[in-house]
Amino acid sequence: MKTRLQGILERVRRRGKWLRRRAAEGKAPAGMGQGRRPAGRIIGVLNYKGGTGKTTTVVNLAAGLARRGARVLCIDLDAQGGLATSLNVSFNHTVADLLLGRADLPECIVPARENLDLIPSDRSLLEAEGELWRAGESARDRLEERMAGLEGYDFILIDYSPSISLVGECGLRYNREVIVPVAMEYLGLVGTRQVIETLQEIDARTDHAVRLSLIVPTFYDARQRMAREVLELLRRYFGERVAEPIRASVKLAEAASHGMTIFEYAPESPGAVDYTRLVERVTSGD
Repeated sequence: MKTRLQGILERVRRRGKWLRRRAAEGKAPAGMGQGRRPAGRIIGVLNYKGGTGKTTTVVNLAAGLARRGARVLCIDLDAQGGLATSLNVSFNHTVADLLLGRADLPECIVPARENLDLIPSDRSLLEAEGELWRAGESARDRLEERMAGLEGYDFILIDYSPSISLVGECGLRYNREVIVPVAMEYLGLVGTRQVIETLQEIDARTDHAVRLSLIVPTFYDARQRMAREVLELLRRYFGERVAEPIRASVKLAEAASHGMTIFEYAPESPGAVDYTRLVERVTSGD
């Protein structure tokens, strides 16, 4: 099993190295230099394997950043609408309304916490997917176009569906960097490989390079041999790009079920400690 994991990680490492080189060559996201993008960092949280802790990571990373005084906007590009549920937010308009021109940007932004706003999602995003396909190639830049002129945020965090979609590509063509949560199992690595392949494909077709900034091990339990092996291999192949692991914690799941962040629900728990550490890593600029 370890040999198989090493094979996957070697392919992931090669693709990630290629993407970093392309970004260093000066490939910039579309729209740069045209006054269309906010000054803050635009970070996607993505893995094409479900159950890796993407939504949990977006919620608690955003909350941790907001607690430090940063202005944060979260965008939900998953039709399951996990961000609004996890933050216990009510809304009238969604990201689907934004993408399809049924509502303007200010109408779609909902306050979630102090310093933390949300553009929510629900199953209407499935309808938007079909409409975007019918609109053709120009629809791939729809999110960037609809976000034009947005100012005042230090961080924009995007939560993605675990499936490859046109809506997801709209997000990837808007964000500048990606954080990949990886559950400590074989399929989490497969999803990571698919993420980097997708970034490479977008880079090849467009004038848009997305940086793989961090890999975040999730659901880590040091008692499990598989978890230890996966973490060891991630560190071997990606070095300092691997953040400290988010330990498996029932408190993280309980917090979401109560519509609370881990800092509100269990501020002394391992989950709160781990996400505080991730916030520090992200704000350090590494």
